Amino acid sequence: MNNKMKTNIWYGLTFILSFVLYSCNDQLDLEPQSAISPEKYLTEESQLAAYTNGLYTAILPSGMIVSIDQHTDNQAAQNYSNKYVPGEWKVPQSDGSNWNFNNIYNCNYFLDNVLPRYEAGSLSGSSNNIKHYIGEVYFLRAFEYFKRYQTFGDFPIVTEALPDNMEALTEASKRSPRNEVARFILSDLDKAIELMANSPDNRGTRINKETGLLLKSRVALYEGTFLKYFNGTSFVPNGPDWPGLTKDYNKSYTYPSGGIDAEINFFLEQSIDAAGQLAPTISLTNNTGQVQQSPDEPGNPYMDMYASINLSSYDEVLLWREYNYSIGIGHSMAEWAQRGNHCIGLTRGLVESFLMENGLPIYASGSGYQGDDIIADIRRDRDNRLFLFLKEPGQKNILWGTGIATFPVEPVPNIIGTLGTDHSRLYNTGYATRKGNPLDAIHISRGQGGDSYTGIISFRGVEALLNYIEAWYERYGSLDAAATQYWQTIRSRSKVDTDFNKTINATEMAKEAPNDWGAFSAGQLIDPTLYNIRRERRCELMAEGLRWMDLQRWRSLDQMITTPYHIEGMKIWGPMQEWYKNSDGSSALTYGLNLPGAVVSPPDRSEYLLPYEKSQNSLVLDGYRWNMAHYLNPIAIQDMLITSIGNDLSTSPIYQNPGWPSVANEGPNP
Repeated sequence: MNNKMKTNIWYGLTFILSFVLYSCNDQLDLEPQSAISPEKYLTEESQLAAYTNGLYTAILPSGMIVSIDQHTDNQAAQNYSNKYVPGEWKVPQSDGSNWNFNNIYNCNYFLDNVLPRYEAGSLSGSSNNIKHYIGEVYFLRAFEYFKRYQTFGDFPIVTEALPDNMEALTEASKRSPRNEVARFILSDLDKAIELMANSPDNRGTRINKETGLLLKSRVALYEGTFLKYFNGTSFVPNGPDWPGLTKDYNKSYTYPSGGIDAEINFFLEQSIDAAGQLAPTISLTNNTGQVQQSPDEPGNPYMDMYASINLSSYDEVLLWREYNYSIGIGHSMAEWAQRGNHCIGLTRGLVESFLMENGLPIYASGSGYQGDDIIADIRRDRDNRLFLFLKEPGQKNILWGTGIATFPVEPVPNIIGTLGTDHSRLYNTGYATRKGNPLDAIHISRGQGGDSYTGIISFRGVEALLNYIEAWYERYGSLDAAATQYWQTIRSRSKVDTDFNKTINATEMAKEAPNDWGAFSAGQLIDPTLYNIRRERRCELMAEGLRWMDLQRWRSLDQMITTPYHIEGMKIWGPMQEWYKNSDGSSALTYGLNLPGAVVSPPDRSEYLLPYEKSQNSLVLDGYRWNMAHYLNPIAIQDMLITSIGNDLSTSPIYQNPGWPSVANEGPNP
């Protein structure tokens, strides 16, 4: 790939997008508005580059990735999610943000116009670069489809830009079985991998073969485990009461592999193959195990990987987004990390899932765990990832630079302040992460949102190692030599005893269950080996936006149908309560379920802070509950109406998801 392709993808796109990408509309047939006729556009290399650059910004993850895991057992926002209150999440009348084909159409429009010209040899420019851009669009279409089918399961497969014809649009609205969507995604990724370049000196600047292999391993693992754990339910094709069977076009469906068990194996083996190609090439970023304490000391590359302006030197980072405040492209992640994580706190469950550095769970005999009376004790002798990334009062947030940094030294967690307009200063659970803190005041020096311009990671190579370990164990029930090596490599970087069998043998699932939804699948506790594979993934990918994807595919919330789960934070009703005093020496920790303005949960409910149990008016006062339907989003009524005959929803090719009614503003069946 030549130097022209190394120009960062995130700059100078606004004027291109204004006439390339069309306005926000969720229909299937809108043509991109363009000041250039289709016959003259997408005919040479620079135009292909400009178009794909716009798709990057529209489709790929970026910005505040640290906030995506809120509303899981890892992180808790200021307000709870209605999906944990059965009956409160209702079928919408319209839902343009989810049942949306904008980005899919834009990818199809590109391929419809570019592929014939590529095959005819009429495109001008570097043939290698042209191939690469085509590969990127296949990747981007795959990623967009992956987002949609995680949300809805079965989903229409649309491979071309459709005409403004109601019959064609209705036909295209037929939902393909979820595994067929996954196979389609893998097919797109195979094309992308074949077409794209793979040059290490370009890693991180543009999507390449490595990123394609990583996403392929992720998608295949997702579908293989989803089919495995939802087997025998209405969430999988041909399962009992699968709603796809209500439509003639799905009534004779058969799995390409012959049956669901073979289909599960197909996807797991695809994940193993893709991860197995990529994982041996990944060089994990070095972790010194220490936190930089002064400008004169060397930094810790592992921490710096999340907080540097330029990430091109980190081989582990396969794709990242660059920002530049001087031209108005910034984010707020560094500000959040230097303050209170924008009121999105880490949970007690996540904090307690980290092992001791000797490889033992905190409850195991001989672990050396010092308890959780104070945060300093929690970090002591733990998995180095927790030591590095859990904020503790007295830590230095700023080592250099000038500006208006609010907390140059980490304060006592602000669990009692009024939120006002500054979400970043309230510590919702008392626990916060410093992942993404650059130690430089310049990133919050202007005192307004969007000041930060550190790079944001989109894809990280360590996931290939994690995917391989899990896929191999799910497929074969054991670990091969490669999986063993990968696991030891990850633990070694985390400064944890590399003997994972020591951990497995000390694991008591009944003691893990209260803190980790991933300890369950289909309402049952899993075996200790699989659990520790999931634990490794949870700890390594903390605050990186993949937790809900994992919990969903593992079917890890069934137990909450009958047993509520209480989101907990730090141990507030212990020695740490002394941190919160009024000027007269009285406690500032006001509580009472019927007390207006109570700032903490009552001690008779728990010695731990319960962020959602401060008021009698909370709908989750008695804990989170679950409904099976909530594993997938409902289809909006409008999307079925517009493809129906005479507003009779039964005539629409679109069917509702399991458990959800076809009536607006109603919740799922109990």
